[in-house]
Amino acid sequence: MERRSLREYLLLFAKGAGMGAADVVPGVSGGTIAFITGIYEELLGSIRSVNGEAIKLLLRLNLKGFWKHINGNFLVVLIGGILFSIASLSRVILYLLENFPEMLWSFFFGLIVASAVVVSKKITRWRPAVILSGLVGAAIAYYVTVATPTQSPEAYWFIFLSGAIAICAMILPGISGSFLLVLLAKYEFILNSVKELKLDVIITFGLGCVTGILAFSHVLNYMLKRYHNITVALLTGFMVGSLNKVWPWKETIETYTDRHGEVKPLVQENVLPGNYEAITGQEPYLLYGVLLAIFGFLLVYLIDRFTEDTTVQV
Repeated sequence: MERRSLREYLLLFAKGAGMGAADVVPGVSGGTIAFITGIYEELLGSIRSVNGEAIKLLLRLNLKGFWKHINGNFLVVLIGGILFSIASLSRVILYLLENFPEMLWSFFFGLIVASAVVVSKKITRWRPAVILSGLVGAAIAYYVTVATPTQSPEAYWFIFLSGAIAICAMILPGISGSFLLVLLAKYEFILNSVKELKLDVIITFGLGCVTGILAFSHVLNYMLKRYHNITVALLTGFMVGSLNKVWPWKETIETYTDRHGEVKPLVQENVLPGNYEAITGQEPYLLYGVLLAIFGFLLVYLIDRFTEDTTVQV
C-alpha cells in the first residue's frame, strides 16, 4: 500500500468526485475518469484484494493487516469522493442535463474523445489482434447505445443481476453502468427505491453490486496483466463506440411516460447541428458546444499530463 501525502489524498478525493459525477449521467462512465486520472489499475487491485486472505485477517481481528491488505486508505478516500459528488453534484448535473443538454453533452463528448486518445497511448504495440479488439469494443459499445430499453421484472433475482451488471460496467471505461440500468428498465426503479428507502430493494441491489465487482475485478485485472494491449484496445473501443450516445444534437423518435407522469425520450437519433433547430425547434448552441467540447478535451489532456508520472501500477 503506497503512502500518500495530504495533497495526494485531496487529489484522490477529487478524482473520486469526478467518477461520481460521471456515474450520475447515463452514458458517461466513472471508469473512464479512473483510467485517465491514473488510478484505474490501483482501483482494480484494491477491489481484487478483498478476498479470502482479507477475510482471514479480519476474522483474526488483525485490523491493521486487513486495512493494509485491501489498501483501505485509498478505497475510503476514493469512495468518499464518489459519494460526496453523487450527493452534491448530481442535482447540478441533472439540472444542466434538463435545461442545457446540448452544452453538457458537448463537454462530455470532448472529454471522451480525449479519453480515448489518452488510453490508446497506453498500447505499446499495434498488432492485428489489438486492432480487432478495438473494433469489437467499439461495436459492442455502439450496440449498447442504440439498444432500446424494455420492460423487465421487479423480482429480487433480477434486481440482484441488475446490480451486478451495472457495477461491472461502471468500472469499464466507455460503458455507463447507469445507462445499462436504463436498458434494463431499472434506472428510475433503483433511484426511487433509494429515495423512498426501500431497504429490501437497496440491499438486494447492493449485494449484486458487491458480488459483481469482486468477481469482475479479478477477470479484468487478469486480462490487463496477461493481455494488456488487447484489453486496453478493447477499452479504447468502448469509449469510441460510446460517442454515439453522447453526441449533443439529437432528435427524439419515441418517448415514454415515467411513473411521475413526465414524458421522457426513449429512442433518439443523432442529427447535424445545422439541422437541429429546424427539426427540434431548439437552439443548438453550436459555438458554446464547440468551446465546451474543446474545454473537455483540454481538461483530460492536462489531467493526463499532470498524473502520468504518478500512475500506480499493480
